[in-house]
Amino acid sequence: MAHSGPDGTAGPHVFVADLHSPEVGPDDRHHLERSLRLRNGDPLTVGDGDGRWRECRFGDHLETVGGIVEVAQPPEEVTVGFSMLKGQRPELILQKLTELGVDRILPLLAERSIVRWDADKRTAQHDRFLRIAREAAMQSRRVRLPVIERITETCEVANRPGTALAQAGGRRLHAGDRTILVGPEGGWTPTEVEGHDMVDLGPTVLRAETAAIAAGTLLTALRDRRVAPPL
Repeated sequence: MAHSGPDGTAGPHVFVADLHSPEVGPDDRHHLERSLRLRNGDPLTVGDGDGRWRECRFGDHLETVGGIVEVAQPPEEVTVGFSMLKGQRPELILQKLTELGVDRILPLLAERSIVRWDADKRTAQHDRFLRIAREAAMQSRRVRLPVIERITETCEVANRPGTALAQAGGRRLHAGDRTILVGPEGGWTPTEVEGHDMVDLGPTVLRAETAAIAAGTLLTALRDRRVAPPL
C-alpha cells in the first residue's frame, strides 16, 4: 500500500491554501500556539487536502523544509453513509470515519430518521461537518480530506452502483465491497431494503453509530489489504 501521509514526521499537521507559500489561518495558529504550545522553529507538516504535503518550521511565517511530497490516491474509493441521529453522535461518526481513512461520507435521512431539518439547517450542519472532518484529518495526519456530501434522502443514493445496505441477515462482506449505508436506530423500512444488496456487519446488535464506524473499519481494511478478504 502506498504511504498514506506524513505520519513518520515530527510535529502537528495542518492544512493550508498554498504549499509553495504556506500560511496558517488564525484559528489554526491559535490552536498551534495555545493548545499545542508550538514555538518558533518547531517542526510541523502542512498539506493542501488533496494529497500533497511538505515539512515546515513554525514561526510568524512558516519556513519550508524540503520539497512537496505527493501521495498517490487510493486505487478505489471507500464510501460510508449513515442516517442522521440525535445529539452529537453524527459528529462522532464524521470524526471516526475521517480518522479511519474513509474517502466519501454520506449523511442520510432515512424513512425512520427522527432528525428532520429544513434546507437552512441542512446547510449549517454540512458546514459544521466539513469543519469536523478537517480537524479530524489534521489530528490523524491525513493528506487528503474526505468528501462530505450534503445531507440527503437515502433513496437518492441507495441505487448507486456497488452500494450495499447494512442489515442483519445480509450476505458476508466481499473483497470488492466499497460502499455501505447504515440505517437509523429503528432500522431500514421494508421499502428501503427492497431490491437492494444487503451486507451483515456482525453477529451482535450494534448501535447506529457503532455500525457506521464498523463499516468504515471493515471497508478500509479490505481496500488497503490490511486483512485477508473472506473466501
